[in-house]
Amino acid sequence: MKNLDNLVVNNIRILSAEMVEKAKSGHPGLPMGAAPEAYAIWAKNMKHNPKDPKWLGRDRFVLSAGHGSAMLYSLLHLFNYGLTAEDLKNFRQWQSKTPGHPEYGHTTGVETTTGPLGQGVANAVGMAAAEEFMAAKFNKPGFNIIDNYTFVLTGDGCLMEGIALEAISLAGKLGLGKLILVYDCNDITIEGSTDIAFTENIPKKFEACGWQTIKVEEGNNVDKIDEAIKKAKAEKNKPSLVMVKTLIGYGAPNKQGKASAHGSPLGEEELKATKKFLGWNYDKDFYVPDEVRNYLDNRIEELAGEEDAWKKLKAEYDKKYPELSKELEMWLSGKVSVDLDTKKDLWDFDGPMATRASSGKLLNKLDKLVPNLVGGSADLAPSNKTYLDGEGDFSAKDRSGRNFHFGIREHAMAAMANGMTLYGGLKVYVGTFFVFSDYMKGAIRLSALMKLPVTYVLTHDSIGVGEDGPTHEPVEQLAALRSIPNMTVFRPADSKETAAAWDYALTKAQGPTCLVLTRQNLPLYNETGIDALKGAYILKDSKKPVPDIILMATGSEVELVYKAADELAKKNIDARVVSMPSFELFEKQSEEYKEKILPKQVRKRVAVEAAVSFGWHKYVGLDGAVISIDHFGASAPAKVLFKEFGFTVENVVNKALEILK
Repeated sequence: MKNLDNLVVNNIRILSAEMVEKAKSGHPGLPMGAAPEAYAIWAKNMKHNPKDPKWLGRDRFVLSAGHGSAMLYSLLHLFNYGLTAEDLKNFRQWQSKTPGHPEYGHTTGVETTTGPLGQGVANAVGMAAAEEFMAAKFNKPGFNIIDNYTFVLTGDGCLMEGIALEAISLAGKLGLGKLILVYDCNDITIEGSTDIAFTENIPKKFEACGWQTIKVEEGNNVDKIDEAIKKAKAEKNKPSLVMVKTLIGYGAPNKQGKASAHGSPLGEEELKATKKFLGWNYDKDFYVPDEVRNYLDNRIEELAGEEDAWKKLKAEYDKKYPELSKELEMWLSGKVSVDLDTKKDLWDFDGPMATRASSGKLLNKLDKLVPNLVGGSADLAPSNKTYLDGEGDFSAKDRSGRNFHFGIREHAMAAMANGMTLYGGLKVYVGTFFVFSDYMKGAIRLSALMKLPVTYVLTHDSIGVGEDGPTHEPVEQLAALRSIPNMTVFRPADSKETAAAWDYALTKAQGPTCLVLTRQNLPLYNETGIDALKGAYILKDSKKPVPDIILMATGSEVELVYKAADELAKKNIDARVVSMPSFELFEKQSEEYKEKILPKQVRKRVAVEAAVSFGWHKYVGLDGAVISIDHFGASAPAKVLFKEFGFTVENVVNKALEILK
């Protein structure tokens, strides 16, 4: 068996090196060094079934070191996940199934998009937390239908990233015992030896965070790695680190152990030398020997048998617990069992209210309607209004709590939300101050890339933060988030538009949604409501068929244009007022609808938003104007700042009169 193990490991190495060589780009070093670890996970410890890649009971595997994608594609090929030899030959090519870094939803068997280092570590922590929550909800004595491990393979680079340590710290605190991090420790990064920048005692670091640590000195010893992983699986109360000392690019006689093996093809001559060094006596490229194929085919049948046993258990569960079974099915469908559009209670509010407060009230109504709604904040729940009253706190002692305390770890929080969503079954939201969306931008971007319906609650949305000053006053963040493909940004003008934002995020979103909410109170308008789901709509129409001018705004600035229209009417100027809470939703409307709201013949337009003007010129055109803040804020009471920076009804009126001349 040992010889067969080595043959499969070397097959992974050779396939990976051949892929990179044919593409003339890629990273052969990690796949060649980490192949024994990957093999020990996939063939000897991971519960998965290539015949049913989305099987609920499967273990999850995350390649956080996503640059080692050639190794993952080799595994998917060897385990019959649908990647052919031709797919491997098209590594990194146009429209191939084998892109440079693993992409969720693109390649069957890839659990999450990775590449930006450290993201996968936090994704895996989120997956492990979701597993614990789902198990607490649905498992019954003798019926562990939710029961899986999360494996994450990382390298030195991942563990240098702050996001990884944020997530590692929280995983230890939460006691996520079914999380296993396999650390491929080869002491090499692009610039050379890790000694130049990374010398801490990693096991001690993990132990300090509450992890079990296991070290394997012989990186090519599959038995020792297997033994370590099994020890990790046996520890139920702590996450485990399995640190394996390896040689980057192992098998390449002239490049192994060197930085040159990290991110460049070996070269044809070195590839030949590698095959000789590893005793790879096969002439064909991209070849899988019969003995490897036969062994893995048998293993795949065994893996299918594990799912068959689970299905029998699930069938019994369905009979004994039919209501829970139906609820699980609903959770996993991604749908909500009630129509939020028609749920009158969600749309009823009394008087002025900050939209962060509206959001908080909505959350505590939605949690009764959407029982799989879970989330939390980066230590800001009292300010973000993101706490679900009476729903308990998720912890090492209570896995049923729907409130997650992420601590001051914004980046890990967002990436964990991605992992929790990827696990399946949960509607996940996370919150922080809007200005700190910068701290989680990498994870937000991956939410969008994967089209994950994570809801980001981002409060204290403008210079309205006031006395905290420019460090805490977001001005450029709206433009930044609006620039991300697949992202929907919602900046509601009142409580009813906030309800529309939550309705969209939970029942209609095909990707992430950012709810950008105020600290200060906003009016409640008679005219607002479900039309906000169209992204822009007429809040107060002109009396003429064609208005003299269009005034548009989002959020707190809608009040300014609303009042300015009344002032302009006193001067016999007929203005249309448009609330525009979401650019993205407006752009999805028909051309007819967009023309109805913003007719091309009305070229006189004013847009008002307490943020940078970037993005608004598309809507105001050459004859319009934008009242914005194209500079940083200042420290002073909010009312003073709005006045000093020109966010007044008087200034809106004067700007309108100016462009109407």
